[in-house]
Amino acid sequence: MHYPPRPGMTAEERLTVDASNRIVFADDRMPAVLSTPWLVAHLEYAARHAIAACLTDDERSVGTYVEVEHLAPVPEGLTVTCRARVILVSGPVVTFQVEAHDGVELVARGLHRRRIIDVARFRRRVLKKRPPRANDP
Repeated sequence: MHYPPRPGMTAEERLTVDASNRIVFADDRMPAVLSTPWLVAHLEYAARHAIAACLTDDERSVGTYVEVEHLAPVPEGLTVTCRARVILVSGPVVTFQVEAHDGVELVARGLHRRRIIDVARFRRRVLKKRPPRANDP
């Protein structure tokens, strides 16, 4: 680590609701709105950005826990601002308070946890689980 994450560190991530991130079951009766998986993904991106400057080139942060209440629908065309704020650091584990707002109302709130990992060690672990490929040595 360049320096350890500390409580209060924040970042934002914005997304505009469009065909790429809305629910797939919209129809004449059900309006197209932001899907929960895309909302959660952008909350995670905000958390990742909040601590990115702390990490060396050999480190990344990976999500380990998400608890999010999706409180309100967001129609196509609106932009959602996802915010993450570090609230607890325990060694390599960083906990964030996350929330999203669409300019009209609070859309989501919750907790997210990330672990700072060594990329080489993580890669070795993944490779051990992957089935052998025909052209592997």
